[in-house]
Amino acid sequence: QVRLVESGGGSAQSGGSLRLSCAASGSGFSVYHWGWFRQPAPGLQREFVAALRQTIADYDDSVEGRFTISRDISKNMVYLQMDNLKAEDTAVYYCAAGYSLSISQIASAYSYSYWGQGTQVTVSS
Repeated sequence: QVRLVESGGGSAQSGGSLRLSCAASGSGFSVYHWGWFRQPAPGLQREFVAALRQTIADYDDSVEGRFTISRDISKNMVYLQMDNLKAEDTAVYYCAAGYSLSISQIASAYSYSYWGQGTQVTVSS
């Protein structure tokens, strides 16, 4: 079991940066695979943003080169550094944890077992 709590959301101008943090409590932090998803509006599906499987990072094409996912095992933290933000990045962002995900599974929200409550990111142009 793991509990996830996101923080770091807020407002930014287009071209600006934000860093989201995900604090994980519980055991087994180092064995999980991690993902960030976003939901642009209520009722819409959660979209894949980035995933980290041990040291392998994968990104959706829409954020490739602008966002960076990382983790700090010593602090049980997962991060999403978001640079060169665009208005279309506006969404609620969720941190997620899963087990032994393959490359074909990382982009599906159904592959993840644990989720945080989400943090709002608003980018104005």
